[in-house]
This record gives sequence, structure tokens and C-alpha cells, in this order.
Amino acid sequence: MKAFLALGATLVALCAPLVSGTPLRAEPFGVTPALEKKQACVNSPTSRNCWLPGFDSNTDQYRSWPNTGNIVRKSLTITNTTCNPDGNGERVCLLVDGSLPGPTIIGNWGDIFEITVRNQLQHNGTSIHWHGIRQLNSNTEDGVNGVTECALAPGDSKTYRFQATEYGTSWYHSHFSAQYGDGTLGTIIINGPATANYDIDLGTYAIQDWYYRTAYQAAWFAANLGPQAPNTILINGTNKNAAGTTGSYNNVKLSPGKTHRLRLVNTALDIATRVSLDGHTFTVIAEDFVPVQPYTTNYILLGIGQRYDVIIDANATAGNYWFRADAENLCVSFAGHVGRSIFTYENVTVANPTTNAHDNPPSTCADPKSVPKIARDVPSETFATEAQSLPITFGNTTVATNNQSLVLWTVNGSSMIVDPAEPTLEYLSKNNNSYPPNYNLIEISPTSSWTYWVIQQILDVPAAPPIPHPIHLHGHDMFILGSGTGKFDVDQHFNQLTFTNPPRRDVHHLPASGWLVIAYPTDNPGAWLMHCHIAFHVAQGLSVQFLERKPEINLAATNSEWFNTCTNYENYIRNRPIYPQDDSGLRKRWPPAMNEHEFRA
Repeated sequence: MKAFLALGATLVALCAPLVSGTPLRAEPFGVTPALEKKQACVNSPTSRNCWLPGFDSNTDQYRSWPNTGNIVRKSLTITNTTCNPDGNGERVCLLVDGSLPGPTIIGNWGDIFEITVRNQLQHNGTSIHWHGIRQLNSNTEDGVNGVTECALAPGDSKTYRFQATEYGTSWYHSHFSAQYGDGTLGTIIINGPATANYDIDLGTYAIQDWYYRTAYQAAWFAANLGPQAPNTILINGTNKNAAGTTGSYNNVKLSPGKTHRLRLVNTALDIATRVSLDGHTFTVIAEDFVPVQPYTTNYILLGIGQRYDVIIDANATAGNYWFRADAENLCVSFAGHVGRSIFTYENVTVANPTTNAHDNPPSTCADPKSVPKIARDVPSETFATEAQSLPITFGNTTVATNNQSLVLWTVNGSSMIVDPAEPTLEYLSKNNNSYPPNYNLIEISPTSSWTYWVIQQILDVPAAPPIPHPIHLHGHDMFILGSGTGKFDVDQHFNQLTFTNPPRRDVHHLPASGWLVIAYPTDNPGAWLMHCHIAFHVAQGLSVQFLERKPEINLAATNSEWFNTCTNYENYIRNRPIYPQDDSGLRKRWPPAMNEHEFRA
């Protein structure tokens, strides 16, 4: 980890003229025990801002949330099976409750979720991450094997328990190996208020790339031969194949004259998508779990792991309209790969549309500079002394056993490798501070109330591919202070940073060959992963973990289910060969030493 020594010296001088009055100050977000009860209003199509007495769209969900007393109990079983989502042919799939995507988990703001995961896979461990869930004071429930828990052995089960302190749309997925690319995923709806009215909630709309090879095989190709284009893009688990000869389009019904909420989720391994609906605009009301001031757009850049809640007004001529989810060539070079579904007005026969796409698609792979509904400022006066650098580099390494050259990403000069049988929290439970170097662990200063990071792609590596990276932070929303191309320069860019109510979200793109400056308050004790959500990149090491407020982390009790899971996984692997694995969240070991022809079907 490199402190910005020059940065600090320069910014000390810059800060004075920048904040000529009182510097912007913000304290970590404490929890307000209760709000004064406001006049009750009922959540309805004409009053979506309402929720419960004392809680509405103006409530700061970092400080306050309902305690409903309601427990949402759900059981999820992960099994080996086969699936054929575009009709082109069956392959091995690892599904939740036998469906792609898995079942949607639905609850309300403030509910407690108790979700039991049963691993019925034949030869794989697993763990389930609840993407974007803050997990305030519940770090053990984050579902990241090798960091917050041990992997769950075949035949074992465990129950995750956490409170929904935020509301909106998200998803859950395996954080073990490349499993979620084989279907180990589903969506989440946490009902709450909204920043604009609507009549009908259409639910979640999961968009993912799909490979005829398994995700493990695709990861091997990515490490050995470079990224491979997907065979198709699925929308809610289905699409026609590239030739249009097999499979089917997902169909959504629109009620004429009504407004519809659609919850977009990118659950892909390797692609951002450009999303649009012919003949209709989107009104965006939330990005990830952050309610925003509503804005309208014809296109949405949906990065991996990102969610957009949008409202569609069914005010066009009754008919069939293409919904488009195209591989965004501005983000990755997979142009021509398209996802399609059909939106059909009620009382209209479903048929292939003849509609045209909107004009003027996006010209850059960049996230919008939206305005959060609840204003939160970031203290500017501490940036000068506390900002630190996270350099990201690209290169290759050679496996000694077979002289293979494999792709490698590093953060802070290290490629992350963890042990699914010995997570970071187990080190803490043993008071062992000797973390392996490849755990890429950065301990946040206990005296800091905010932490600031400049994530920089190193530009002097000739082989580095100029592509954006969707950076995902666990346990927090990132406050996006700024981003740009080239090298971050203090003198040039500091005055361009936004400290007054900057955009917030848990996934944001690091620009191609560029920089991203983020901040977040250190108000959530835990070991929190930050990684690129391109599964192949994180499998190649593009991850770090932040250890935050270590003495306050709620560790599992001895002889609890948490420790039993570790014992069961250790017993499972004791007499079994452990093959090299990739991971959607973490790289465990190098991919298998295989030759290209072994995957040529």
C-alpha cells in the first residue's frame, strides 16, 4: 500500500483555497435509534415515497431503518444438473433449486433474512454472497469463503442471518470458484419506498452472458488464451441462440397507460450490456441500493454486478417492442453479441417486433453522474493526508510444472490468493495477525473515520488491455469522488473531485487505462473484499480486502455453525485431491494445467 506522500503535500496547499470557508465535514453514519413518527401515509401507486410511520423516501438508510420483527425464512439447494437456456444443447449447470436464475428472495426494508443454503453439489464447495447487502455488524454473513467463512462442503448446510438495513434490488451468487457462471445465482427484492410513483412492479430482470463451455473451462481459456466471447446473452434465463434457430425470447406484458417498475440486474461473468427498450424511455429511480433523484434516459450501461431500478411508461402504440441487452463494445470487444426479449402490450398477440433501436447510443463506457436522493457529503479536509493509492497492474506468470504462461492481475503488487479452509476471520478468532501476503489484506487505521483510495491502472505495461473494470466493494457503498482516463494527477484533478453529495453505489467502473477515486466511512467492522467483478479478472488476482475496526468485529462463537462449517470442509478436503480453482470473487489457485484441445468440443 502506497500512501500518497506527494499527494498529501500538494493537497495541503490546494485545500486552503478550495475550501476557503469551513471545510466540508461529515461524520461516520451512526444509527439513529428512532425517528419521530411522521403523519402516516400509505405506499400506493400515487404515494410510493411513503413506507411506514417514521420511514419514507427521505429517511437516511445509513442512519435509520425499520425494525419490523419479521423474519424472512428461505431454503436454497444447490445441485448438479444440466440446462439448455437457449436451446442450443445441454451442458452441466450448478443451479439453485433447479432453475436459472434461482428463486427471487423477497422481503421488506428492516426484515431479518434467515436463508439456509444446502450444498448438494457432487464435487464442489460453495458459499453464497448477498451482493450489495451492507451486513452492518454481521461480517460473518457476507458469504465470501476464504475471507468471511470457510467453504461449505458437499452435503453440508448453513444458515445466513442478516437484516435488510437498505431497500431496493440486488442478487445473490456463489463466491466459490467460477460457479455463478454455471447458474448459481438468483435475485433479491427488498421492498421499500421509491423516489417516483409507478403502478406495477414487474420484478427483477437478470441479464447474463452464457457460454457453451462451463464457467471453469471459460476461466481456463481466459487465463491461457485471453478472454472468450460468450455464446449468447440470457435475459431472465432464456434467449434464442445466435442464429435464432433455437430457444425462446422472454416476454413481459405491459398495461396500456400504466407505469411499470423494472429491476435490472447484470449477473454476467465478463460483459457489460447496453440496455434499452424500443419506443420507450427509462426513468431511473435507484442505482444499486442507492435511491437517486429521478432522471430519464434511452440507454443504460449495466455493468457486472450493477442494478438499476427504472420506470417504464406504457404510453406508446400498443404492440410488440424489442428489449435490447447488447454487449457494450465500448467496455469490452464483444460487439455483435446481443440479448433480446419482447415487451408486449396487453391484448396484443406476441410476435417478433419490427421496432428500431433508439438513436444516439452512449459513446463512452462510463457510469452516470447521478444525484443521490439523500444528500451525504465527504470531508475534504482529510483527503490530503489520508488518500492512498491502489495500483493495478497486468502481466503474465509461468507455471513451473508445465511452463504455461498465464494471465495475472495484481493490486499493490500482489495477486490475491486465499484458502477456502482458513478464512481471514479464522485468523482473527485465533488472534493470529500473520496473514499470508497473498491475502492482500489492508488494515484500515483505527483512528480514521473515513478512508480514501485512488485506484489507478498502471499505464506503463505494454500488454495491459485498455478495458474498464467494474469495481465492487463489500460492506459499504462507495462515494465516487471522481474518475478519468490517464494518470491521476493531484494538481490537475483534485479540483475536479466531488465532495458534496457525490454519486454512491457498490459497483462502479474504473475507466480503461484510467483512475477512480473513492471514499467511504469506516463505520462497519469487518474484513471487506473489494474486487473487479469481471470473474476472470478476479480469478487472476484482482482483489484486495480491507480490515476495518478489527477489535469490534463480531466473530462467531466457538462451537457455532460457523466453526462447524470449517471443520466439515477441512474433513471433506483431507483425503481428496484439491484441483486448482478460479473464483468469481477470489482466486484460490492457478487454473488447471490443460491443453487447448481438451476444451474443443
